Amino acid sequence: MSHNRPLVAYAVRVAEFVKIQFALEADADGWPPVESEGLWAIALGDNSFRVDNTPWFVCGIAAGDVVRAEPRDGQWWFAERLAPSGNSAIRVIPFRHGALQGDRRTVLDMFERYGATGEVIEHYGIVALDIPPQADLAGVQALLREGFDEGWWDIDEGCVGETWHASARL
Repeated sequence: MSHNRPLVAYAVRVAEFVKIQFALEADADGWPPVESEGLWAIALGDNSFRVDNTPWFVCGIAAGDVVRAEPRDGQWWFAERLAPSGNSAIRVIPFRHGALQGDRRTVLDMFERYGATGEVIEHYGIVALDIPPQADLAGVQALLREGFDEGWWDIDEGCVGETWHASARL
């Protein structure tokens, strides 16, 4: 038995991802070790974009933030943050000589139970944590403090939101 059903085409809007470049300045110690960082973002129109990944080196920006960028030399360059997402971006640098022996995957696993996600960059030995405001912030902060106090890692608050400050224990 044959069914003669018409084919129906559905238009699916796929998000347009672009890379936004952020210019960086090194401090006296030469950190960060790069002059710029590119973050993936979703185009929203009118030169505005929603950041779609966690920064390794950029400060003051977290995943989900809405930013404005300007085209220059064939690339999009960050101009300003338009709206914070409420997410926090925390960088964890596990020590090779510490209890975790520099294992970045273990660091990610430790924070997942509190609602944090993240990315690992092997070349620089960093875990970039994306912490949404609905995560167990007290748990994340307690674990960050414990790891710091125990010599497991160093930490850097790349971008923290109001909810992070409201529950701050660091």
